[in-house]
Amino acid sequence: MSSKKNISMPETFGLPTVGVETHAHLDFPEFAEDLDQVVARAQAAGVVWFGNVFLSPVAYRLHHTRLAAIPGMFFTLGIHPHEADTLTTEMLADMATLFADDPGLRAFGEIGLDFYWNRSPRDAQVRAFQDQLALARDLDLPVVVHSREAETETLAILRDMDFTDRPLLWHCFGQGRDLAEAVLANGWHISIPGPVTFPKSTALRQAVPHIPLSRMVLETDCPFLTPQPFRGKRNEPAYLCYTAQAVAELRNQSIHEVWSACGATARAFFQLAP
Repeated sequence: MSSKKNISMPETFGLPTVGVETHAHLDFPEFAEDLDQVVARAQAAGVVWFGNVFLSPVAYRLHHTRLAAIPGMFFTLGIHPHEADTLTTEMLADMATLFADDPGLRAFGEIGLDFYWNRSPRDAQVRAFQDQLALARDLDLPVVVHSREAETETLAILRDMDFTDRPLLWHCFGQGRDLAEAVLANGWHISIPGPVTFPKSTALRQAVPHIPLSRMVLETDCPFLTPQPFRGKRNEPAYLCYTAQAVAELRNQSIHEVWSACGATARAFFQLAP
């Protein structure tokens, strides 16, 4: 790995202030001590919007006030498949109330299936996914989908529930061109994470040139999935520039073009102000 003095730091990229961090977990303990500095570094690197993902109504109530005070912050809310077996009818009603009361909540998610870790029983994951999709449809909200080792099942549920051509973002896309084309064919969007910077992420790197920028957004999923050159360290929104750089190189486009286009796509998807 290169020494730190040879690393181009995020603020040196000179990116315009139109960047959108579409998926962050800034309410996690990893950011408890230095959140203000994390946000300042991202703003210096051209990030103007921050999408924080709340994984439960409890997390929303604990951290919403602090995060909502940060300029450019917006939110998503949903029960992750890891906690699918905790979802109740009362919790669904509670989330519906939160969405009605807070215009800063822009999408339902992340919700979906995770058959890699299987931290909740698969049947519970399917039920929770279906129940939350139904609520998102009733509330006419965009959806942010988590799918790991469950792509076939995820696609089948979404099609069965008539989500084709509804606003849907496939979070943390890590597969190849076939899945990308299936997602795009259904009218959905794709979010590119930090592993696109990894040389061994062959399928993802091969898919990126075939995803229109009008359907592509960028994310960190911080504190996870840190891109090169800080892989192994805590991820943070400022590092979104390295993902943009990798996408630009794979597409033979300028980083400024990718940065601006993906930012515009994200603002349109989440209905953020220009």
